[in-house]
Amino acid sequence: MSNNWGRTSALWALNTLLILGLGLASGCSSKNSKARYAATTVGSNCFAKAVPSTGEGGLAWGNTLSIARQKSLNNCVRYAGRSGGTPKTCQVVMAKCKN
Repeated sequence: MSNNWGRTSALWALNTLLILGLGLASGCSSKNSKARYAATTVGSNCFAKAVPSTGEGGLAWGNTLSIARQKSLNNCVRYAGRSGGTPKTCQVVMAKCKN
């Protein structure tokens, strides 16, 4: 009697492990392998930083200095508004292009 019970429980354990293994493998194989965060654009070698009088500022990259300045101002306004700062006082404090 105990011999049949041992075989039955072993079969159940083996089947459970097989089902779990196949379930995990099939769940992982259907995922795409693309990045979750957008990286800086290839070739963006200019950056600018804008800060408000109070609150958080914004840093941005762009292909040209003017694009980087505009993006950093937009980010500064957004982040200053979220952090309880003063979005209307945002100014670009640093802007450079790498060689």
